[in-house]
Amino acid sequence: MSFCFQAEVLRKYPAEYVVCKGCGYLRVQDPYWLEEAYSSAIAAADTGLIMRNVSLASKVASYLFWVMGERGHGRYLDAAGGYGMLTRLMRDFGFDFYWTDKYCSNLLARGFEYGEHLKGCRAVTAMEVMEHLIDPVAYVDEVFRMAGTDTMLFTTEIYEGAPPSQEWWYYAFSTGQHIGFFTKTSLEALAHRLGLNFISAHGLHLLSRLPISRSRFMWATQPYVIKITQRLIPFRLKSKTITDHQHILNIL
Repeated sequence: MSFCFQAEVLRKYPAEYVVCKGCGYLRVQDPYWLEEAYSSAIAAADTGLIMRNVSLASKVASYLFWVMGERGHGRYLDAAGGYGMLTRLMRDFGFDFYWTDKYCSNLLARGFEYGEHLKGCRAVTAMEVMEHLIDPVAYVDEVFRMAGTDTMLFTTEIYEGAPPSQEWWYYAFSTGQHIGFFTKTSLEALAHRLGLNFISAHGLHLLSRLPISRSRFMWATQPYVIKITQRLIPFRLKSKTITDHQHILNIL
C-alpha cells in the first residue's frame, strides 16, 4: 500500500488514505474514529436508504427468480441488514429472507432474525457493506461460513483507473463510515484469494463457489427484465406479508 492522499473525516480527524498499486484497493490507513462514527449505525445523511432498498429488492428478486430458479422454497440471509428493510421487501415478494446485523436494530423484519438453526442459505446479500470493512477478506469468509452458503450478492460503488478526486461523494468524509474503496480488479483479487468466482453488472456484484453464467447474470439485472419480473413474481411466488403478520401475532 502506498500513500494516496490525506483528508479530514467527521470534520475534525486527519485521515491517511493508502492504495494498492497492484489492484487499486484504496483504504484508510488507521480509522481510529469508528466508534464515534457508528454512534448511530445508519448515518443521518443516508437519504437514499429507502429508494436504494426498493431498487435493490427488485434487482435481487430478478436474479434469484431467473438465474437461481427460486420459486419460494429456498432460504436467504441479508447480512448487515440495517433496519431490516431489504429483508421485509424480499419477504413481501415471497422469498424466505432473514436478517442479521451486529450493530443495528431490526425495526422492519422483527421475528425473522437469523439463527444457527437456519444455516444452509442458498445465497446471502450484503448491500453497501464492503466499504465499511477493515478486513473485507475476513468478512466475506465469515459470512459464507455463518450462512452455509455458496453465493453472496452485494453492492459497493467501484471506481476505474486512478483513485477519484476528493470530491467523490462516496468517500463520505463527513460520516467517517466509508473506509475501503474497490476497483473491479481488487474485487477479482479478493475472489481469487478466497477461491471464489466473481462477476459484476448493473451495479450488482456476485461472489460464488459455483460456476457463474455472465450472460444470464447480465440479462437478469437489465432494467427491462426487472420490470417484467416485478409483474411476474406475484403470479409465481406467494407473498409472505399476510402469513408473516399472522406469525408475529402468534408470537405476541
